Amino acid sequence: MTIGILGGGQLGYMLALAGYPLGLHFRFLDPSPEAPVGRIAQRVTAEYTDHSALEKFSNGLELVTYEFENVPVGAARFLAQRVPVYPPPAALEAAQDRLAEKGLFRKLGISTTEFLPISKPREFAAAVDKLGLPAVLKTSRMGYDGKGQWILRTPEDVAKAKPELPPVKLILERFVPFTRELSVLAVRSRTGETAFYPLVENHHRGGILRLSLAPAPLLEAPIQRAAEDVARRVLESMKYAGILVIEFFEYEGRLLANEMAPRVHNSGHWTIEGAVTSQFENHLRAILGLPLGSTAHAGHCAMVNLIGDLPESAEVLAVPDAHLHLYGKVARPGRKLGHVTLRAASPSFPPSSTAPTSASTPPSPTPPPSAPDPYVVGCSDLPFEAGVLTFLEAANR
Repeated sequence: MTIGILGGGQLGYMLALAGYPLGLHFRFLDPSPEAPVGRIAQRVTAEYTDHSALEKFSNGLELVTYEFENVPVGAARFLAQRVPVYPPPAALEAAQDRLAEKGLFRKLGISTTEFLPISKPREFAAAVDKLGLPAVLKTSRMGYDGKGQWILRTPEDVAKAKPELPPVKLILERFVPFTRELSVLAVRSRTGETAFYPLVENHHRGGILRLSLAPAPLLEAPIQRAAEDVARRVLESMKYAGILVIEFFEYEGRLLANEMAPRVHNSGHWTIEGAVTSQFENHLRAILGLPLGSTAHAGHCAMVNLIGDLPESAEVLAVPDAHLHLYGKVARPGRKLGHVTLRAASPSFPPSSTAPTSASTPPSPTPPPSAPDPYVVGCSDLPFEAGVLTFLEAANR
């Protein structure tokens, strides 16, 4: 049985590694001849808009899935006329447009931050006057890892952003003094069976995910139930199949939905070693209609992304219960090159933060001297050698 996957990055790579023990085969389509999956599976190098290549790609496939949400919806719909595509193209379409995404959340009664659409750059000033500052301006489509965003704290920021605005639809969101950022990994099978992983606490720097703590420290049952309720509404509304991730701001004891990803997700990498069944295996089980695996955590984890540069493998692997994953990518600033998952049986995590942070604003890259670095603090209470943790953190600065 051969599964087709649109996109050939590290997420597809890890999907294939999870699928081989199940007897599955994989065929990838990616425009880049350097896509990492070429080392482990058949890779078709072609543009997503090349219908002839898509036609050939689909021949003999059981079904198609995708590993990132910027695959053109037209490609997914083209393939869906020839072979089943999961998650459904409608989920891909909603996730690609922040206004459509917010509209879906509101339609389903899911709380979000306040926002205003901006159809043309000339509407920008009026939207800022109406919503107020501070706020964050984002392109409605595309943009990830902090790209396509303007942080607006003062009138000077507004004036500076104005000449930079592209001629595309934008969305202006109000800042919220959130306590922390959380994400829930949900999975729904073609049969309708659903399951949820424990909430994950995420820390970003420069708009890029740097660290995930799982399960989230000081996690209270009502917050977990609220996250599952939100995810269930989205899953059921779309007759979804596969992994769905929804990111939240925790604010005054409640959750505000920020965005969703209709795919396996960076904040779920810890599940490879830290859960009974990884997100990657459960995604495959779900799209094939197989019984889902247990989503229970098998320890407490800290997942650290390796961005722009890599530590020495030997230093990482010398740490008990540290698991190194390298993606085979050429190093460059801001690029995710791998990750390390650190696991312990019963850590004592500290509170995630001592002061509110503005929604959509990445944490300061250089904390005040009197404040402990939350990335190191989040990991350092685990029973691992502090020297290696400090080294890993330094590689992410």
